[in-house]
Amino acid sequence: MDETVFGHLMQSIRDAGRYMRGEDVPDVKEHRIETPDVKALRESASVSQAEFARLIGVSKRTLENWEQKRTVPSGPARALLKIVATDPKAAIAALHVQEA
Repeated sequence: MDETVFGHLMQSIRDAGRYMRGEDVPDVKEHRIETPDVKALRESASVSQAEFARLIGVSKRTLENWEQKRTVPSGPARALLKIVATDPKAAIAALHVQEA
C-alpha cells in the first residue's frame, strides 16, 4: 500500500476516534436516520398488532420488537412505514387484501 494512502487511512481512523469521543472533527457530515415510532403508527391506523403485522408482511414478534424498540425496521419495511406515517388510513386501506 502506498504511504500516502496509508496516511489518509490512519488520519481517518484518528478522526473517527475523536468523533466517537464527541470531539469536533472538521468536515464531518453526520446523517441521522429517524427511527419510526412503530407503535404510534399502528395505533394511528387503528389496527391490532396481528393485523398490522400481516398487512406489512412481518411476523407479530418482529412488530412487537419494533414497538418495544428492541430492534428497528430497515430497508423496505422502513419505506413502507414512512408511507403509513404519511396517511395511515389510506395506507391501511391500500394494504387490505380481499380474500377470495
